[in-house]
Amino acid sequence: MHAFDPEGMEAAKPMLGDVTYGKDPYEIADGADAVVLVTEWDAFRALDFRKLKATMAGDVVVDLRNVYNAAELAKSGFRYTAIGKAKKG
Repeated sequence: MHAFDPEGMEAAKPMLGDVTYGKDPYEIADGADAVVLVTEWDAFRALDFRKLKATMAGDVVVDLRNVYNAAELAKSGFRYTAIGKAKKG
């Protein structure tokens, strides 16, 4: 597992065990099949989706904080799932 949290990484390290930490979201997404958003820090609210897509091996984004707009992610080529949002259609 790889992780980045601009606020809580140092506190999490002793609790999480075998985790690779990175300097930013793009470093952590490099080669990933999926990205799971579990926090809503501002660093994650303004991601460059084109850059993220180019960095990842896969195209799955799971948003546990309901930060993103499904249509915007789909337009950028991602398969997007959010927890707690009703599907339209």
